[in-house]
Amino acid sequence: MKKIKELYIRYKEIINYLIFGVLATAVKFGTYIIFSRLFNLDEVLSSGLSWFCAVSFAYITNKIFVFDSKTTTFIQTLKEVFMFFIARILSGILCDVGTFALMVKIFHINDIIATIVTQAMVIIMNYILSKTVVFSKKHI
Repeated sequence: MKKIKELYIRYKEIINYLIFGVLATAVKFGTYIIFSRLFNLDEVLSSGLSWFCAVSFAYITNKIFVFDSKTTTFIQTLKEVFMFFIARILSGILCDVGTFALMVKIFHINDIIATIVTQAMVIIMNYILSKTVVFSKKHI
């Protein structure tokens, strides 16, 4: 048990990032079901709303539990939120959609394999952008 605690303390940021990433995925899936099935909204609208909910959840949990951000003013927090959403939009366009399309349409890689590869890239890109840009201690 002591060894597990030491490993957790050593890799706390990455472990928490992965845990809350899984939870954000659950938020996206759950809110999609609520919007599309319970409220009978269009699938694309439901997907967009669920993405917004998941990214909002990810921002809050990353701020508090992963990167321990200590913004002190409303403007700093607003800038942090804006940068977080921009980073997620970029990773979505570049990796999730762009790289997937390139792999499937140009290189004729199996779509399931492409999905796995692009999702790994998105996770890594989001972590790097969050750590070095969004929640960087230099910006506070």
